[in-house]
Amino acid sequence: MKQRFGRVRVVLTVLVAWGVLAGGALAGGPAAGAVDTPLHRSGTVTPAPGVRYGEFRMTVPRGTVHGHLLTVDLADPRVSVDLLYPGAVGARLPVSELAGARGAVAAVNGDFFNISEGQHPGVEATGASVGPAVASGRQLKGAVPDGQRFGPAMPPGATTEDVIGVGYDRRARLDRLALHGVALTPEGAWPLGGLNQYALPVDGIGAYTAQWGPASRVRATCGTDTDRAAPCSTDTAEVTVRHGRVTAFDELPGAGGVDPGSVVLLGREEGARQLRTLHLGEPVGVGYRLVGRGPGPLRFAVGGFPIVRDAEPVAGLDTVAVAVRTSAGIADGGRVLYLLALDGAHGEGQTGLTVRELADLMAELGARDAMDLDGGGSSTLVTDDDDGAGIVVRNHPSGGAERPVANAIGVFSRG
Repeated sequence: MKQRFGRVRVVLTVLVAWGVLAGGALAGGPAAGAVDTPLHRSGTVTPAPGVRYGEFRMTVPRGTVHGHLLTVDLADPRVSVDLLYPGAVGARLPVSELAGARGAVAAVNGDFFNISEGQHPGVEATGASVGPAVASGRQLKGAVPDGQRFGPAMPPGATTEDVIGVGYDRRARLDRLALHGVALTPEGAWPLGGLNQYALPVDGIGAYTAQWGPASRVRATCGTDTDRAAPCSTDTAEVTVRHGRVTAFDELPGAGGVDPGSVVLLGREEGARQLRTLHLGEPVGVGYRLVGRGPGPLRFAVGGFPIVRDAEPVAGLDTVAVAVRTSAGIADGGRVLYLLALDGAHGEGQTGLTVRELADLMAELGARDAMDLDGGGSSTLVTDDDDGAGIVVRNHPSGGAERPVANAIGVFSRG
């Protein structure tokens, strides 16, 4: 697969509003922070019908911000958006590989994820994402407890259940997906506290399916609901249910994958004590679904946290930490999706944005609602190349090469 970083283009000297590129009106009200200065854009390209890509530069007091923007027309019946992931929740791949494997014409990295376990020596990092995930209508996983997340501090009122997604009505929206699940046993109905998650709530029971993959489940019993660094629980139990019957029991979390037709129930503390009351051969039914607040189910969803609502930055966003950022925004009643990634090149004078500045920028671009996605070394935006050579990386990932990530937002076009 051909890979080319940061295609060189001549930057126009004419100052333009990004609304011209994005096909939408600019948000009303005064600009703030990073967008006090005009945006300079390069010529745009159309990787596929209904999808446009362009670059921009703008100057802030501490340096120059270089960004990359996809504008996706969901009103075009040829265009769709879906979650890209490596085929297992507990796995990672570079965005270019995820896009190439699915035939996407463009993509940007998605949710924050369990990237390291320095706080729990000997425990394997799973690579699983923080928030809920839905791919092609399949509900893959729920959200970890708020205190177990990776990434910058969320603003007041945000939770790990927050997602950006697209419904079966082909409209994008911000939503919040809560896990509703239960294990029905001879001893009673036990609520599920997790679905294919790298962290379970204290005293909880989580369900793991074949979608989890071969990653170890030990990490799910480490930390607490408020302290990701807290020690791993020593009070655990795991039960395998196959075709509605208990077929195996273990005191320790396992690894190696879950067979199709089976569900592994992993418990910690009180959840473990409940699981220990089960016996081989007993009937157990496991059911779950992710329930949103919006009109109808989401066909695609990925986690993050809101930074723009109703065309205004949300209150309490960080104004200090400067980093390479990724964001997804919504305009035109959910018919337009903006996917943005900053460039991570280490050139003289090049800088990133604070989360608040990113929100200001997304609002200025025309987004009525927007999410912050994983940034730093994860920020990656790819498209089909102009000359038909395949997927290329348009920005410079700040680590010097693509970082394998848990998931990405993939853009598809049939034209």
